[in-house]
Amino acid sequence: MMETTAEYYPLEQPDELTLRQKEDAMGAYLMMFAAIGAGLPLPNINLAAAIIYYYINKSSSRFVRFHSFQALIATIPTTLINAGAMFWTLHIIFGDWHVNSNFKGYIIAAVIANLAYFVIGIIAAMKARKGIYYYYMFFGKIAYQKVFSIKSGDDKKEVPVNLPPNL
Repeated sequence: MMETTAEYYPLEQPDELTLRQKEDAMGAYLMMFAAIGAGLPLPNINLAAAIIYYYINKSSSRFVRFHSFQALIATIPTTLINAGAMFWTLHIIFGDWHVNSNFKGYIIAAVIANLAYFVIGIIAAMKARKGIYYYYMFFGKIAYQKVFSIKSGDDKKEVPVNLPPNL
């Protein structure tokens, strides 16, 4: 068996986290409600709120950074879907485009994507509040590798360690 000399960043356990860290991690997922507070349909408000929240908490614990980054990258597809729906709707209202079955299908898909985003975001917020790492299906591994990778030796190449469970 080959031994490695790499340093590992251990995952913080729920009892090691402060209440503030848990609430900050939870707040990352609650940024999704920024657009509702600002007034819909402004799809870029969610993304702007997630970016600001991530950079404000960039120097926090790895737990908070993980949840902030995961919430940020999970916001991007939903923002793009909502921007497309808004663009299409504005062209129908102010332009010469017409409502067709493609538009109706896109709007239905956008509603389903937004509902899934809200439900999964609320679940993630509740888990983060309990001090538990919650991994999104596509974005959890990306966020984990970004936050928990170690820069090795001279070449400063990032090497992922402590791989998350079953992603």
